[in-house]
Amino acid sequence: MHDFQFFGGGWMMFIWWFLLIALVIVLLRPLFKTNQQESESETPLEILKRRYANGEIDQEEFEKRKKDLM
Repeated sequence: MHDFQFFGGGWMMFIWWFLLIALVIVLLRPLFKTNQQESESETPLEILKRRYANGEIDQEEFEKRKKDLM
């Protein structure tokens, strides 16, 4: 009769699954990384220019906000 004492039994299975899941998370994390770090390094004016370039705001809104920032 086998009592699962070889290499820790059930605990070893738990550790292997934990390591496998941790490895998958570490490998996939960069794929789902947001642009949050890029946004933190941008100045408010750079963000405003990017939003204008992307068409999120119009020229009037851009000029108004640019004036507020200056």
